[in-house]
Amino acid sequence: MRILETDHPFFRPLWVRVAIVLAIFAWAMFEFSNGEDLWALIFGAIGSYCAWMLLIKYRMPRDGDKQAS
Repeated sequence: MRILETDHPFFRPLWVRVAIVLAIFAWAMFEFSNGEDLWALIFGAIGSYCAWMLLIKYRMPRDGDKQAS
């Protein structure tokens, strides 16, 4: 089961994927700087998951590929 559908066309440009990951980590840093350790941890975990799925594990989907559900 995947939480993040990385084969959506929205995620094709690299700059979009990098911007999403940076925005989430920036929000985690903002929460940490305000003393909200729990929220910083939550957003750090979400950012780590997004970095794994969108930057490390990401494979460009082919137009003809159809995934069976």
